[in-house]
Amino acid sequence: MTISIIIPCRNEKRHIRPFLESVLAQELDAGYELEILVADGMSDDGTRTVLREYIAQSGENRIRLIDNPGRIVSTGLNAAILSACGEIIVRMDAHSTYAKDYVRECVKALHETGADSVGGPWVADGKGVVGQAIATAFHAPFCTGGGKAHDPGYEGEVDTVYLGCWPRSAFDKTGLFDPELVRNQDDEFHFRLRRSGGRVWQSPRIQSSYTPRASLKALFRQYLQYGFWKVAVMRKHAGLAAWRHAVPALFVGSLLMEILLIALSSIAGHPVAAARMAAVMALELILYLSACVIAASTFARTVSLPVLLLLPVVMIVYHVSYGLGFLLGLGSWITRLRRPSTPSRLFTALTR
Repeated sequence: MTISIIIPCRNEKRHIRPFLESVLAQELDAGYELEILVADGMSDDGTRTVLREYIAQSGENRIRLIDNPGRIVSTGLNAAILSACGEIIVRMDAHSTYAKDYVRECVKALHETGADSVGGPWVADGKGVVGQAIATAFHAPFCTGGGKAHDPGYEGEVDTVYLGCWPRSAFDKTGLFDPELVRNQDDEFHFRLRRSGGRVWQSPRIQSSYTPRASLKALFRQYLQYGFWKVAVMRKHAGLAAWRHAVPALFVGSLLMEILLIALSSIAGHPVAAARMAAVMALELILYLSACVIAASTFARTVSLPVLLLLPVVMIVYHVSYGLGFLLGLGSWITRLRRPSTPSRLFTALTR
């Protein structure tokens, strides 16, 4: 039986060679073989040259380079799926590292559970103080809303999984990834899969680790986009997969509303009303910042002091960027109802 490994990538010159070596080192049960399809989003950093050189030097006829003129993850995944020959399809990412039995455990989970999609927990492994703080916050329930995908020990049904492994029949039944989504394409696909009666399963035996962003600026940009494109998923399916996705937007929205009311009260000559609203806003911020500090303190025994001190700031960046992106997504939705437009490059350009 053939297992197709599909990899959407763009400008991964530094990572693609060691990544391919890790894929080729996967330990499979007898009777299985791999094909590896790299859907390149027209890289301009030399990734394609490295790929061709690696294929020529290694003599690996299992690796194929596929063009992805759409240049985003969803179109890359679709191009690779349409070109795949395997009965089982496994998505992998060049910025993750994998246990040697990763693919084997994916296949076992498919057979044992009968699910339509399986995957492992989304485990972050940051580098440096900032990267470690971002990775630590990534696993804090207060920061991520308690999503099961962030729990390394959870096994059972979930809304979505990191990366994913599917029998080909899942795509025959549900269709491919939405080519209009720059972000959240996996969430939307699994939302659609579950609505059609499919099951999504997470197993802690499927082990990998993800390298998160290494700066607060990059993290802010990433989660601004996540919040923005979550609205696109909501718009398409007339609902949210989970209400926790809206909480950051409610928080940021309340702060913006309070600032507006304070300004309007001051302009209108009502200093008492402005002072009262400022007191409400101050109380909200004090409670929120206290919650960030308390949530960070739970990691006091597991991280270094610099990481611990940075954690509340990282949590704020997660919440504010996602919430702001969500609100901007709502605004874009309303605007597009009146006049269709293309989202700003701020929300469409993928960066690391």
